[in-house]
Amino acid sequence: MTKQFAVIGNPIEQSRSPELHHAFAAKTGVDLNYKKILAPLDGFENTAKDFFEQGGAGMNVTVPFKEQAFALCDQLTERARIAKAVNTLWMQDGKLFGDNTDGQGLVAAIQALGWNLANSRILILGAGGATRGVIYPLMQAGAKQIVIANRTLARAQQLVEDLKEAVPRAKLQAIGLDQLSGEFDVVINATSASLTGDTLQLPETLLFHHAYEMAYGKSSSFLDQAQARQVPSTDGFGMLVGQAIEAFSIWNGVKPELKDFL
Repeated sequence: MTKQFAVIGNPIEQSRSPELHHAFAAKTGVDLNYKKILAPLDGFENTAKDFFEQGGAGMNVTVPFKEQAFALCDQLTERARIAKAVNTLWMQDGKLFGDNTDGQGLVAAIQALGWNLANSRILILGAGGATRGVIYPLMQAGAKQIVIANRTLARAQQLVEDLKEAVPRAKLQAIGLDQLSGEFDVVINATSASLTGDTLQLPETLLFHHAYEMAYGKSSSFLDQAQARQVPSTDGFGMLVGQAIEAFSIWNGVKPELKDFL
């Protein structure tokens, strides 16, 4: 019987999840159908429940519903608990389970590029939900220090405070965007600047060896600056594929190879 999956969000038209999951299915021999669901901004819970009541096997959750999905779950994985956001849902024994595969998707994408995370120093620009979701998986992959830089320093400080128990061995630090300096193995842009077209100015005092832009399919002043410095850089398509592979594996018990889809 064909298993039914979906991605839910608002907006949703831009999502590439259906093409990815159908490509994974073709590669692994899984019989599935995967569609997009546009949920009203005030109608996420009812829409998600309807999908599962009608026999849906699993659902991906995108902006702006990841926090609502977190609140809806009966059971959460550790990384979802730490992220306080859920992007992957499934029913098991009558209970709704939730996971957050974004951080593992980022780690897999970085590792596929051959960038070394062991004992690395990482700078993340932005202190929103995207940043919260990736810190724990980055630490598990071997990062020894993560500095979070945000326009509003208090928000970055709050994130460090929230996460320090989850990553007790890690060095987490908060700074303002106006305090950028030092040397890092990887800089990750988790701000919305590339989506809004805003310019992020990286000072000359900031040295970095690799640059990762979480957004994909958009021009980015962050990537432009990395390329001007001849620093290896990429957009977030690999992260998108990586998080999708992780969700597909949870639902179907088989894991496609990331390199086959980049």
